[in-house]
Amino acid sequence: MGKKEIIAPYRITDLQETERPRERLAERGADALSNAELLAILLRVGIPGENAVQLGQRLLNSLGGLMGLHRASFLDVRNQHGVGTAKAAQIKAAIELGNRLRLITPEERPAVNSPEDGAALVQYEMSALDHEELWVILLNTRNQMLAIEKVYKGSLNSSIVRIGELFRAAIQRNAAAIILVHNHPSGDPTPSAEDIGLTRAVVQAGKLLDIDVLDHLVIGSGRHVSLKERNLGF
Repeated sequence: MGKKEIIAPYRITDLQETERPRERLAERGADALSNAELLAILLRVGIPGENAVQLGQRLLNSLGGLMGLHRASFLDVRNQHGVGTAKAAQIKAAIELGNRLRLITPEERPAVNSPEDGAALVQYEMSALDHEELWVILLNTRNQMLAIEKVYKGSLNSSIVRIGELFRAAIQRNAAAIILVHNHPSGDPTPSAEDIGLTRAVVQAGKLLDIDVLDHLVIGSGRHVSLKERNLGF
């Protein structure tokens, strides 16, 4: 019986130098690379018959693009053919580092001057949730973000949301204003009657507490709706 042929995995170094993601990144910058090429740098090595770029593209196709990769659990990524524990950990770590860019120093606190500014603070993380959550963005007198408080998790029926809980952190942090934000796991950010009713109650409470309720944002899949812009509950 002859010896079984050992097929080495495809490595990035097997590619032509002009096609290697790391070299292209160094020469042209990270923004010049495709999503699959950026993943290939993390993966480092492919599998027999599939180089790292092709493996990265397959992951994107299988999991539903970057958002699907973000939503996927560690186990879901690890169990993809050719990935394993180490590669899955590298991918998830890179995604989390990108997410933590939002946690910036006080001197660099972002100002929220529009619904788009507010949505940008939470869209990445909230759009990946498979359940509903209600968060409160705390703002100072310059409309700069002080913090984001995660207040409720689960179905947001206005009858179970305690209005006082939504203002607790704002009072403790001496916030001048707040923005409510919650997600619709369905991906459709159209406000419901419950959303409007909750907004109306919170706006009224804010007037009594002298804390401005600037908006209530509903986050969907790549989209958001401002109840303030639509004059719903305000």
